[in-house]
Amino acid sequence: MALPKVFAQNQLRRSPIYRETQAAGAFCEVINSCAVPMHYGSPDSELGRAQKMAIADLSGLPRTGFKGAGTADWLQGQGLSIGADSNMAYRQEGGALAARLAPTEIFLIDGLEGTGALIDKLNGAWSWGTEKPRKLIGYPMPRQDSHAWFMITGSAAPEMFAKICGVDLRPHKFRPGQIAQTSLAKMSGIVIRDDPIGPNGGAIPGFHLLADVASAEYLWGAVLDAMSEFGGAPVGLQALRRLGEAQT
Repeated sequence: MALPKVFAQNQLRRSPIYRETQAAGAFCEVINSCAVPMHYGSPDSELGRAQKMAIADLSGLPRTGFKGAGTADWLQGQGLSIGADSNMAYRQEGGALAARLAPTEIFLIDGLEGTGALIDKLNGAWSWGTEKPRKLIGYPMPRQDSHAWFMITGSAAPEMFAKICGVDLRPHKFRPGQIAQTSLAKMSGIVIRDDPIGPNGGAIPGFHLLADVASAEYLWGAVLDAMSEFGGAPVGLQALRRLGEAQT
């Protein structure tokens, strides 16, 4: 469902930076009961921008997390594919990513279609058993409410990150799926490399940014400032989907 730039705020959940995206001219659709920016008035030009330098607000898309002893075993029992290495993100059927932040902590973000199928399944399936002693299966973390979610794409992205992050995110140093839990513009955040595949089959550098929702406005502004010299600007989810068509 397409929405005008100004939408009924009392009927939808809102991104922590909805004021910024609305001021920039975002046209939204309802996904996950949230108004998600799909484009900013020129979808075709946004695809080219996303190939070079862009940021998208994905805070309305589904995400969740689980933490504690037994977490990985329980999630694997639910059908997820999760490797043994921490600070790696593992792609699931349907496009979701299971980001293993630590041996007993998994952060799950949905695919760009935003169906929420896997997220809903896991949130609905988790419950303590009645056996004694109780089986260790971890516990849920409210990641939908705790973390904002942005995505940075484009060939200039690694160079832009050098201005706000101490980790070397160049493609030959930071491989697909790798996670950096680091400082971004002097605040804590999580960076996950997840390259969309371009229209001609070439990989476009892509990075998910997950950070404290209370500081989302600050981080959004800091990234926009850092990318300005590269001609970077916001794009909508539509551009990211077009970049990633070959990936899914």
